[in-house]
Amino acid sequence: MKKELPLEEDSLVLAQDVKTGLILVVVVNGFCTVGAGNLAPMKPDKQISDMVEESARLARLLCERKWPVFAFLDSHLPDIPEPSFPPHCIAGTDETRLVPALQWLENEPNATLRCKNCIYGFIGSIQEDDSNLFVDWVKNNQIKTVYTQICVLDFVSSALNRRILTPLEDVIAYSSAFATFDLPVHVARNISGALVHPQDLMHHIGLYIAKGRGARIVSEVSVAAL
Repeated sequence: MKKELPLEEDSLVLAQDVKTGLILVVVVNGFCTVGAGNLAPMKPDKQISDMVEESARLARLLCERKWPVFAFLDSHLPDIPEPSFPPHCIAGTDETRLVPALQWLENEPNATLRCKNCIYGFIGSIQEDDSNLFVDWVKNNQIKTVYTQICVLDFVSSALNRRILTPLEDVIAYSSAFATFDLPVHVARNISGALVHPQDLMHHIGLYIAKGRGARIVSEVSVAAL
């Protein structure tokens, strides 16, 4: 499949003179911590552990420079399903929290955290007064470039709608910090309504489609010296 859908990746150095933000999408226990829930890995998972490690590294780098970070959390009411996924990240449980390596962001002044209750992070940012927390974050911080990872495919499409998100110019998907859950056939067939989701296959397809929707895919990210 990778021969049929080739994916070229760049390396990237973050410039000091371009206002940059980092978006973390559901790097929470319910997706990333072994045994935490239906969509969490059942055993140590290199793709997810590498994603968590790189996400934490980038978040530290940006916060040290006082650049903004936006973290989406996942939280659902038990009586409102999210087809085609099994119950996960139920409100009030530890599944909804950031992974331990990122929980310091809960008290980080440069970080904005948003609990979403739907797949679509852009929609999940709409507040009771109809304002959009993510749009306000981009505009208030005058962000031109954002870097994003897990569960980002639909989010990329929204973030690249520049009529809504001026002055945003670029969305970078960092493949080393881009991961997805694994729901193999033998597990999915025992969960009512669940779709099979093979991790490696969906990881490559997700990156490929994200690039097709306008994201730049990079395999390495570093920050220019101060």
